[in-house]
Amino acid sequence: MTAMTWTITAEPYDSPAAIALWRAYYTEVSDRWYLLHEGRRTDPGELEREIAADSGAELAPPTGCLLVGRYDGTPAGTAGVRLLDADTAELTRVFVLPERRGRGGAPLLVAAAEEAARALGALRIVLDTRGDLVEARALYARLGYSETASHNTDPYAEHWFRKELGEAAAVS
Repeated sequence: MTAMTWTITAEPYDSPAAIALWRAYYTEVSDRWYLLHEGRRTDPGELEREIAADSGAELAPPTGCLLVGRYDGTPAGTAGVRLLDADTAELTRVFVLPERRGRGGAPLLVAAAEEAARALGALRIVLDTRGDLVEARALYARLGYSETASHNTDPYAEHWFRKELGEAAAVS
């Protein structure tokens, strides 16, 4: 039996895999919010408008990067980074398909995003998340992120995290 593995590569934000994963990510977090606050799923029209309104263009070089994680060759997760200023990158779109969770993909995606942020020249990385996304908050804490003051005014952001990046990891 062959072990299934993750591979993570930079990919255009508008590639078919990136678009499909963005749709899956946005649908999940939007539905979770609406189910929690209004007892319903996201209105299909609103879902389409919001997905189209946030293409991910800020995750393109030279100031951003979108990573796609493939599990056994199949697109299964994403993580993106974009520079906020010369020293600070923002981590965004960290997502693993539900059927691929628990297989180590999220920490690998975050580590790859941190390396991408370093390659962009960032000294630190920040992110925001919601209170109901407890799995995400636990992941970031486990990976060395500290909760900090807000760095944006996103109406859905309730928790902000930060991590100093230090030097790039040595490759042997």
